[in-house]
Amino acid sequence: MPSTDAHRQPPVTMVSARYITRICSVFFLAIALLPLASQARDYHVTKSGNDSDAGTIQEPLKTIQAAAELAMPGDVVIVHEGEYRERINPPRGGLSDLQRITYKAADGEKVIIKGSEVVKGWERLKGSTWKVSLPNSFFGDYNPFDDLLEGDWLNKKGFNHHTGEVFLNGIALFEKNSIEEVLKSEPYPDARNQEESVYTWFSEVNENSTTIWANFQDLQPNDELVEISARPACFYPDMPGRNYITVSGFVMTQAATQWAAPTAEQPGLIGTHWSKGWIIENNTVSNSKSVGITLGKERGTGQNVWMHNPVKDGATHYNEVIFRALEIGWSKEKIGSHIVRNNEIFRCGQAGIVGSLGGVFSEIYGNHIHDIWIRRIFSGAEMAGIKIHASIDMLISQNRIHNTGRGIWIDWMAQGTRVTQNLLYDNTTDDLFSEVNHGPYLVDNNILLSDVSLRDWSEGGAFVHNLIAGKIRLRKVENRFTPYHLPHSTKVAGLRNNTNGDDRFFNNVFVKTGEADLQNNFESEFYGLELYKEAGYGITAEGNVHYNGATPYEKESNFVVSNYDPGIKIEEVDGSVLLHFKPDDLIESLENRLITTEILGTTIVSECIFEQPDGTPYLLDKDYFGDKRTADPVPGPFRGSNYGKGVLKVW
Repeated sequence: MPSTDAHRQPPVTMVSARYITRICSVFFLAIALLPLASQARDYHVTKSGNDSDAGTIQEPLKTIQAAAELAMPGDVVIVHEGEYRERINPPRGGLSDLQRITYKAADGEKVIIKGSEVVKGWERLKGSTWKVSLPNSFFGDYNPFDDLLEGDWLNKKGFNHHTGEVFLNGIALFEKNSIEEVLKSEPYPDARNQEESVYTWFSEVNENSTTIWANFQDLQPNDELVEISARPACFYPDMPGRNYITVSGFVMTQAATQWAAPTAEQPGLIGTHWSKGWIIENNTVSNSKSVGITLGKERGTGQNVWMHNPVKDGATHYNEVIFRALEIGWSKEKIGSHIVRNNEIFRCGQAGIVGSLGGVFSEIYGNHIHDIWIRRIFSGAEMAGIKIHASIDMLISQNRIHNTGRGIWIDWMAQGTRVTQNLLYDNTTDDLFSEVNHGPYLVDNNILLSDVSLRDWSEGGAFVHNLIAGKIRLRKVENRFTPYHLPHSTKVAGLRNNTNGDDRFFNNVFVKTGEADLQNNFESEFYGLELYKEAGYGITAEGNVHYNGATPYEKESNFVVSNYDPGIKIEEVDGSVLLHFKPDDLIESLENRLITTEILGTTIVSECIFEQPDGTPYLLDKDYFGDKRTADPVPGPFRGSNYGKGVLKVW
């Protein structure tokens, strides 16, 4: 109701002036935005197009790069069915979420982007070994067979690898040291697929030509699809700051990607290159020499600095990289906030998704990541299905990750991170590795089924409602000082070494599924929580169930220990994943609490509370499927009504 107090009414002239000023401001803003809105358009690309045409549906372009050169904020590049052998280097990005540049496959059409070229003209050398010589001009300005794989924390396992690859019917062959080794082509002992490892190649590059020898076994290469990688990426900007780009619906494969160390620029088959606001969705990404998708840093803050200066240790170098990144604007306003969702990523030599510093405030969800690091011709410290340095306020959710060596690796500065509703199994190193973090980070409602479910070299974590059916490995890291941050910020609050502990374990199910026998100066291995008594800080444990010989923490409360074996088994059927898991009645005997921010408390070192990225509190009342829990929740990732089924479809 309007006021009747005359002295509260401004003069009519003042009201009119303010009103007119506001109307004029809105009008001029609308006029300023009108050109951008009116210029927004679609560009079409087809295999039969012409890069000199306008890019309309009637006059389409021929290459995606030609469309990228034309696309402005708000525009959409629509690529139609076909195979495009090119590297897309977007010269600009969008301005905001509402004015992004979108690259998408046309609805219902299969669009393949390849970093490779087909090679014919193979000549038999001897037996099943063939050779081909190509002029170096074949490769343009980048020859991956003349580019060595190198970088910090790379273990070459005895010989120099090149970024180039030879592919036979879509499968990468194994690089060898010499022609003699190609002629022999003995199985590679570390490979997960021994039969594949007898398909091999070797190359030599001179001033004029590149010669490749390859052992195709009983296949005739000129009758098969033989391709060699020829480009360092499929979709990757050559400069940082290409913001607000969407890449959707493509098949992208066969790129000669360089090793992606956290102390270097991190190129990927597709990557954001130190930008903000990308959406990478609904793509199939495969056969990257190193990484499928990168959310990494740029080159100026350091380029493999440890390799070039080994006098200082790698941790010191990386701390210096972090502070240099802060100096050039590493912040929520400028970097990160990406979305990587619903992609399938497989057959990459290093990792599925990697990000050093550049993935802050991002979301990675709904991805199927599998068959990573399966040839195992090299190894190193940056290998996983998902490997993130500085997962600040990051959500890693609803991913299926298997046969990746290591599943998820949150390494340094996992603060405000949430790892939830993920399915991990058949990972030979471990499912989840938390390395030298000070928290708070939250791991809830996950299914962790590999031989080692959790490798914990951190402190300040909260583990709630998980199914942990593998071992836990514990280690103090007292010789490295790593950062912790102000809440919801990249700003460094301090550095501290790591003595383990300060963890919370609420409402989990632990199952012993094998034997724990690793005890050395570096790690302790066990089922359940018993050996957390060795941690530097104490932990909180409540509401957990320990099955089949898994043991509780010495100060645990409200828990169950049962010799019962719930019969855990994973079964893959027609693209679905079934979990066989039938607990006994004791799982419903506990009186448990719904876990909240208040219950989780404050971390010791970072002195932060467990809360959502927007500062609102947690109430963990949803299960793995997103179903609502009751006020007296059953332990594990499922609400109680699901346990009686015995078999659950979990993907």
